[in-house]
Amino acid sequence: MMTRNGLILLAAAGSLAMLLGAFAFQYIGGLLPCVLCLWQRWPHAAAVLLGALGISLGGRIWPLLGALAALTTAAIALFHVGVEQTWWEGLASCTVNALEGVSATDLLNTDVSVGGPVRCDAIAWQMLGISMAGWNGIVSVGLAVVWLAAARKA
Repeated sequence: MMTRNGLILLAAAGSLAMLLGAFAFQYIGGLLPCVLCLWQRWPHAAAVLLGALGISLGGRIWPLLGALAALTTAAIALFHVGVEQTWWEGLASCTVNALEGVSATDLLNTDVSVGGPVRCDAIAWQMLGISMAGWNGIVSVGLAVVWLAAARKA
């Protein structure tokens, strides 16, 4: 049996691992995130902070908020998977204007990379037929269960 603090540490470390993985895909793998990908990162960052607060301050509220953060990113991930699978429309912000803020001089300069649009409905990477958004949702639900187990021990 794990202690309350051990469970909080496990859940917060899981969110940190998800963030580090996302940054690795972006900065090492070159896969630029879409708007929904970015939104999915914020609850993980909050969960890491909540883990630190939960371990240092004690109480049931921090693990409950950690579970809420994990379920929030899981909900965003589910929405993102639906957009990827064309089950429903994405947000207007899911279409990126890659040329916004780029001057005509930049377009003619071969030393400047203007990038390309990153659409929310395009699956950039998948494993076992599940996209990154799908894996985020699956892992995040698991992390929410760990957070709730920690809350029960408070």
